[in-house]
Amino acid sequence: MKKIVLTLALAFVATVGFSQTEEELKGQLSAANDSIAAIQGRADAIQGAIDALPGWKLGAFGTIGANLSSFNNWYGQGTPDLASGNIGVTVNAFANLNEEKFFWRNTGNINLGWVKFDDKNDDTDDDSFKQGTDVFNISSLYGRKLSEKWAISGLGEYRTTILNNFNDPGYLDLGVGATWTPITDLVVVIHPLNYNFVFSDNDAIFESSLGAKIVADYTRQIGAVNFKSNLSMFQSYESGDLSNITWINSFGYTLWNGIGLGFEFGLRDNKQEALNYAVNTLGETATTFDTVDNKLQTYFLVGLNYSL
Repeated sequence: MKKIVLTLALAFVATVGFSQTEEELKGQLSAANDSIAAIQGRADAIQGAIDALPGWKLGAFGTIGANLSSFNNWYGQGTPDLASGNIGVTVNAFANLNEEKFFWRNTGNINLGWVKFDDKNDDTDDDSFKQGTDVFNISSLYGRKLSEKWAISGLGEYRTTILNNFNDPGYLDLGVGATWTPITDLVVVIHPLNYNFVFSDNDAIFESSLGAKIVADYTRQIGAVNFKSNLSMFQSYESGDLSNITWINSFGYTLWNGIGLGFEFGLRDNKQEALNYAVNTLGETATTFDTVDNKLQTYFLVGLNYSL
């Protein structure tokens, strides 16, 4: 009986001691996390001060996604002998100059993708990689500062595809107006005087026009996280059929030595492109701006991220 009582007493003491130790460790962990948050806050403040200094700021990050597969005699699927693949690459780069009386911001975005679906038993199908996603966008914004947050500005922006149908269509926006920078990482361009030049072999569908240009760009790096959101919108004064909007969002999380995980998602609304696809690709020659099914264009890419 004495042995049983002694054993229970020792177990109780061990349990109490362990509980006290666990509580102490949790308290130390909480204090350590608070210290890490305080250090990160000071580091972010220093980085913000560095970003606000005059001079050139350069940077780039992007995402690489790939999925390759090969099947032989895999009878459970409709195509037992198959080679397939999907490869995508994005690049987001910037070169910004900030001085006391003016700024000059330059950005570029490229998203290229290739897909492959090869039935090894069909000698007539295409066994090569075909062009998939194809986005190319560069812009240059110059502004003379009126105050800390407002500037008179001029913008040039060019958008097209480069793997297929280069500059057909291509869009060049040239305009003047004002730029608002409410916070360090957000730039809002408001240009009521902008001409949208459209380059295409099909003049019956694509048409240049005068209108208003609005651009909102938010680019920021917080520790291991890179984030960029760019909204570019043109509103034609001539017709809503000639207006367009593109919104691209990129996210990257660095895990080790500049490499991590990345995600990019893009949206576009362009009625001219929808009509051109219906008439010249689908052969629906009777389709007009009034009858075309102008669906929202989207793409996304998930894969490894890199930052420079």
